[in-house]
Amino acid sequence: MKLSYLAAFGLAVALAVGVSFAEDKSKAIKSGPQAGEELAGPFHPLNVNGKSAGKKFCLYCANGDKPVAMVFARTPSKEVTALIKKLDAACEKNTAAKMGSYVVFCSSEEGLEDKLKKVAKDADLKKVVLAIDNPAGPDGYKVAKEADVTVVLYVDRTAKANFAFEAGKMTEKDIDAIIEATSKIVK
Repeated sequence: MKLSYLAAFGLAVALAVGVSFAEDKSKAIKSGPQAGEELAGPFHPLNVNGKSAGKKFCLYCANGDKPVAMVFARTPSKEVTALIKKLDAACEKNTAAKMGSYVVFCSSEEGLEDKLKKVAKDADLKKVVLAIDNPAGPDGYKVAKEADVTVVLYVDRTAKANFAFEAGKMTEKDIDAIIEATSKIVK
C-alpha cells in the first residue's frame, strides 16, 4: 500500500514539474522572422551612424544577400550595448564573408538619436549601424511588443536563427550564444 502512495506522489510531482516546464517554454517570446522564413523586405529607418548617418536609408537593401545580424531593440541598455560591441567585433572578424549588422531601435523616445550617437562613438563602432524606426518596428517584421530585444541572423534574406528577450532578460550567456550562432550565416 505504501508503495502505491509513493508511486502516486512521484507521478504527481513528475506531472507538476512537466506542466511547469511546459508553461515556461510556452512563455518564450516569438518576435521577428523565425528561422527558415524570408524577411519582409525593404524598410527605411533613420540611420544614426555609418555612411548614411542622418538619413532614412534601407539597411536591408544595402546588405543584400550577405550574412547579417539584424537587431530590433527598445532601449540602448547596458546589455544591448554589450551585444552591439560583440556584433561589431564579429563583423570585423568575418570581413571576408562581408558580414553586416544593424541595430534598429523601435522607439519614439525623445533624444534617442543623441544617445545612440554617443553609444556609437563610445563603442568605436566600425561595422554596426545604429538606426531608429517607429515603436512597432518595420511593417511585416512582426516585432513583438513584449520583446525588448529581437535578434535575427540571416543570409540570402532568409532567417537562420532568432533570439528574443523581454526587458532585463538578456544575459551575457545569451549574448555569447548569439555571437556563436553567427557561424550559421558566415561561409
